[in-house]
Amino acid sequence: MSDEVSRREFAKIAGLSAAGLAAPQVVEAKPAAAPRNAGGFPAGFLWGTATSSYQVEGAVTEDGRGPSIWDTFTRVPGKIEDGSNGDRANEHYHRYKDDIRLIADLGCKAYRFSVAWPRVFPDGDGKPNPKGLDFYNRLIDECLRNGIEPWLTLYHWDLPQSLQDRFGGWRSAETCKAFGDYSAYVARHLTDRVKNVFTLNESGRFVYFGYGSGIDAPGLTLSQAEVNQVRHNSALAHGLAVQAVRANGRRGTRVGPAENIDACIPAIDTPENVRATEIALRELNASYLNVILEGKYTDAFLKFAGANAPKYTAEELKVISSPVDFLGLNIYAPQHYIIASDKEPGFSLLPIPKSFPHMNSNWLRIGPETIYWVPKLAAKIWKTGPIYISENGTSGEDEVTADGKIFDTDRIMYLRNYLAQLQRATAEGVPVRGYFLWSLMDNFEWVFGLNKRFGLYHVNFDTQVRTPKLSASFYRNVIARNAAGV
Repeated sequence: MSDEVSRREFAKIAGLSAAGLAAPQVVEAKPAAAPRNAGGFPAGFLWGTATSSYQVEGAVTEDGRGPSIWDTFTRVPGKIEDGSNGDRANEHYHRYKDDIRLIADLGCKAYRFSVAWPRVFPDGDGKPNPKGLDFYNRLIDECLRNGIEPWLTLYHWDLPQSLQDRFGGWRSAETCKAFGDYSAYVARHLTDRVKNVFTLNESGRFVYFGYGSGIDAPGLTLSQAEVNQVRHNSALAHGLAVQAVRANGRRGTRVGPAENIDACIPAIDTPENVRATEIALRELNASYLNVILEGKYTDAFLKFAGANAPKYTAEELKVISSPVDFLGLNIYAPQHYIIASDKEPGFSLLPIPKSFPHMNSNWLRIGPETIYWVPKLAAKIWKTGPIYISENGTSGEDEVTADGKIFDTDRIMYLRNYLAQLQRATAEGVPVRGYFLWSLMDNFEWVFGLNKRFGLYHVNFDTQVRTPKLSASFYRNVIARNAAGV
């Protein structure tokens, strides 16, 4: 699998130290105290980190877990860059206590994790598996013992294979109904301790890459009309999950989506370009976030889709637009730079130059302003309540020195600049209330296998030893100061 493949954007779119003469000496610095009367994030800003079930849990055949579409997909030759899979991954299923201590050591007060649907319902529906639910009970209790608030994601791509086989997965409303029932079960049993629930993670990724381009599980290449219907079904599943959490969760439980929004940024900060970017952000997210937050598909989207537009009912739109308590935004890279146009639809998408800087994943362009503009404009367009950055981070080369250290200054550069722009947004009153760094530790990175490392902790996948990278110290310092540290 080529690194040219984007992880979160649509496809359409030799010095002295090398000689050993200046080896760095590492002294673990204590986090600086938050300076008095200094700029920073708002009081009570939530600092967290995140993982997902298939990427870290392993134990795919233990305690009654059923197979998922990713268990199946990783067995197809050539689909995963290094031929690996999530069978073992990080062994988080057995090592979760140690991993939660790593979170606590960072000073994080929140952990975003996902429940593996096939661990709780091996066939996706029917009889639940008590042993599967027990794992999440233990995980949640361990978080709380360590002063860490659990934030639960209901779906992070590991669809039960049985639903794919019987109904075509997200091609069918039957899967949406099963998701609603599963969500109700999880809400009844876990929201006595979990107060914040994300519904589906990144519809924009798993729909197109899984059902359009065939790059992700389940590996289908459907027509545009079918892809649009799958995306509509994912929005319907979100709405059913919101209703299920409302009806079955304990009082005070909050629920919302976590989406890799199609990120639009004004190329130059002028009133005309900013207004054009507002239009672009709404229209380029019309088929998921906008229909969730406004309860309708935009006229421009329906006109553009034409005969390929999804089929739906007014009742489905009501379900899809069930009110949410917060908006989760996964923000990594700019996808579109915008300038105003006097022609319809009022904006132009600028080409991304080949020389645009990026991290060691080619898709991961370095655009710190993205995390300023996107939540700012989203809050204005959709009049959102609280916004959480549900994912942000970067892969890196993460070379291990002879004495076992990882000096990931590239990741620190990325995080420092993005967090400075996020701090700018909160200083201007943008309602971002928290930030989840992706990821706690290196893990199974989907089609890239174990080749791309996003973690604050390095993982030796042979020994399962976790080693803090320099960025772990950086993030600990940010949290202690409640400031970006620019």
